[in-house]
Amino acid sequence: MHDTMLRHTLVDLFTEVLKFESRGTIRADDGRMADDDAAWRLAMFDAESAADVHADHWERHPLGDEAVCCLHGGIRLCLRADQRGAADDVVRLVPGHTVIVPRNQWHRFEFEEPTVLLAVAVRRGTELEKRMR
Repeated sequence: MHDTMLRHTLVDLFTEVLKFESRGTIRADDGRMADDDAAWRLAMFDAESAADVHADHWERHPLGDEAVCCLHGGIRLCLRADQRGAADDVVRLVPGHTVIVPRNQWHRFEFEEPTVLLAVAVRRGTELEKRMR
């Protein structure tokens, strides 16, 4: 009879991300917004205001969709219209609600109150564009 020691890793998602590697492993990584590889990353953000998640910029991810989940608070996710002058789509997220942002879709956040978000995306190639409209 052998004693088996369980190995586990405790991760603080407010300071680290989970990186889902192609060989089927998951590891904690210090790189909050790292853009170094094509691994999927799960990150949590505690945002007191829009400035905490670059709300003055549009963002898009060319290598994959992004899942954004509201854990606490309230937020509006704005999805930029494809044509100038058209209205942007706005999705209101409350705790427990998730939206899947399609690959290459420009998006940004508007905060209703301090919010905790959980996001899963491939960060490599992420683009930011200063908001002009």
